[in-house]
Amino acid sequence: MSTSAVMVCGGAGFIGSHLVERLLANGNSVDVVDDLSTGSLANLADARGMGGNLRFHHLDVASLEFGELIGLRQPEVVYHCALLAPDAADNSSVMRAMPLLLSVLEAARNHHVKKVVVCIPAGLVYGEVAAKFLPVKEGRKTDAISVPHVISDALIDLLGVYREKHGINFAILATTNVYGLRQRPEDGVVAAFAAAITRGEDARIFGTGKQTRDFVYIDDVVDALVRAKERGDGVLINIGTGTQTTIEELFKLIAAGTAVSARKVDARPGDLQRTAVSNVRAKIQLGWSPWTSLHDGLDVFRQHFKKK
Repeated sequence: MSTSAVMVCGGAGFIGSHLVERLLANGNSVDVVDDLSTGSLANLADARGMGGNLRFHHLDVASLEFGELIGLRQPEVVYHCALLAPDAADNSSVMRAMPLLLSVLEAARNHHVKKVVVCIPAGLVYGEVAAKFLPVKEGRKTDAISVPHVISDALIDLLGVYREKHGINFAILATTNVYGLRQRPEDGVVAAFAAAITRGEDARIFGTGKQTRDFVYIDDVVDALVRAKERGDGVLINIGTGTQTTIEELFKLIAAGTAVSARKVDARPGDLQRTAVSNVRAKIQLGWSPWTSLHDGLDVFRQHFKKK
């Protein structure tokens, strides 16, 4: 991997902060842009201690100042790790995704940024997929199921327009259920279960618990993001394991050896029944495959529980 100047929007968040550490370890100079509405400077503590070329900018990506910052810092690649939340609802935060991406793309066009890499939750890209089509492959068209689904499609189209009209390269990573330390409980079921276990409280399972998810460990996702800096040009690439795990199974795995139990509550509107993606294109385009099993990924949390 070659070193270069890189900007990470949402770099104080869960995925972003882990990406920043990896980029610094590879010798890149990294500018982090985050308004700290959901991210935290605490997430960057390890990155700050690495001694690399890291700068933090407390800034809204949609602001005019962001474009000026791009011009000043001249990154070769811009990552956007916080366009849509995995459990995005029909609210104002979803509607902000388009102006956020537009701001990045306009700044890239004005200041000759070579490439933009974005993460979009696979569940919003594909929606509900029949079991016979799982793990789902890129390019599968589905009926719009929600405003976030429509917005995710529009974001993908927008990146294509800027590549065609303005020569700005892109890579889109459609990530499944990413998990790992630093994730907020409201942003992922693994983090929610881990928080309940840490507090010694009963965990909540929404719905029957039979719904499936494709859990991919944060280190594996970061590896894909780093590879996308130089590969995967102009395409949407699934990042997941292709393996379905039920929410009930997940709880049993993470809660093993603890006294915490789970109670079932009403299902949330819009929750998908099943999710899993094919990673064949990732192997071809990025040379990427997940290497962390769910058991090994969850063991990080078990070690964390022991320290509490």
